[in-house]
Amino acid sequence: MTKILKNDMLNKVPEITLYFWIIKVLCTTVGETASDFLNESLNLGLNGTSVVMGALLAVVLYFQFRSNKYIPGVYWLAVVLVSIFGTLITDILTDKWKVPLETTTIVFSVALALTFAIWYAKERTLSIHTIFTSRREAFYWLAILFTFALGTAAGDLASEKWALGYLVSGIIFCAVIAAVGIAWRLKLNPVLAFWIAYIMTRPVGASLGDYLSQATTAGGVGLGPTITTGLFLLAILMTVIYLSVTKRDLIVKETREVFAVTNRYAAMIQTAIVVFVLVITGGSGYYWHQAKLRSEAPVMTSPGSPLGDLSVFRQIAEDTLGLVRKSDLPGAKSRITDLESAWDKAEERLKPVNFGAWTSADKSIDRALRQLRSARLDGGACCASLETLIAKFYALDKK
Repeated sequence: MTKILKNDMLNKVPEITLYFWIIKVLCTTVGETASDFLNESLNLGLNGTSVVMGALLAVVLYFQFRSNKYIPGVYWLAVVLVSIFGTLITDILTDKWKVPLETTTIVFSVALALTFAIWYAKERTLSIHTIFTSRREAFYWLAILFTFALGTAAGDLASEKWALGYLVSGIIFCAVIAAVGIAWRLKLNPVLAFWIAYIMTRPVGASLGDYLSQATTAGGVGLGPTITTGLFLLAILMTVIYLSVTKRDLIVKETREVFAVTNRYAAMIQTAIVVFVLVITGGSGYYWHQAKLRSEAPVMTSPGSPLGDLSVFRQIAEDTLGLVRKSDLPGAKSRITDLESAWDKAEERLKPVNFGAWTSADKSIDRALRQLRSARLDGGACCASLETLIAKFYALDKK
């Protein structure tokens, strides 16, 4: 069975080469660190950062859709912005609206699956070598957005909530990509292999970004989001300039020609198998995590406190207050980030123990974070918020 496609538009995406995957990982890393940089270092907040990035993305996508061929600078700028925006969507759901990472992972998985299903139903192909109509390009960018949001949720779920750490999580996702590459060599459907690898490179880049930017006390290298973002943006710029000059990622094969619909049944069977394996793996990971939490729950509770021993969190808050009083605001910002990371990791253990007590402490932590990340730092306000937080921890410990 064949189908003739005619259109004056050339293919709008790059060829899948080593350069493609290098820039893709760099872009996903920037998506993770740039959102932290804009949100924290520039104090735009999640809402402000989302509005700015959403507006920039809309402008760049306008030029991407207006062009009739692949332009490296425009295309990869769009990928960077989609990466940042996709990360922000997940961060808003988890950090601001307190949606569990398990839920966001499932929701974005379903959204991506529906996007692929509708795309295939309308176009009878998911191949990126045939992106030469506006409708296909719209499906393509919607799928890209959901892969970034899903990758962020899955990466955070593994590295933070399941406490695997950034480095271990990155290694695991790299192993999955390697397995997909081997399976592709063994005749796994190339379109299926591409999209699996594309999804998995998101948590790889995010884990790399977190590992490099997060403080050493949180399991990272400690470069910070500013330096990490700058280094990776420079690497992306140099690679894109190289590709613009050499055109080594230009699809020279005429893709408006007849393409055959073959092995459709085999591709569907392979897709079903992959989905089954992912569901079983994810379900097993969730079961293991819940069993681990149940085994740790008795340690976290005590007769004298609704949330158990909070001395670790209180100590970090006291350290932060001491740094503020010494006028070491950069050090205080770093130390309060340690509190944020430790509290987030303990959230799933603490919240079910006493939701009201957890919510009260969580709001006090958020107020302290806002003060220390404010565009106009006020030492007095920072001290007041930290003193209130420490008093909250003491009050909970005595209940």
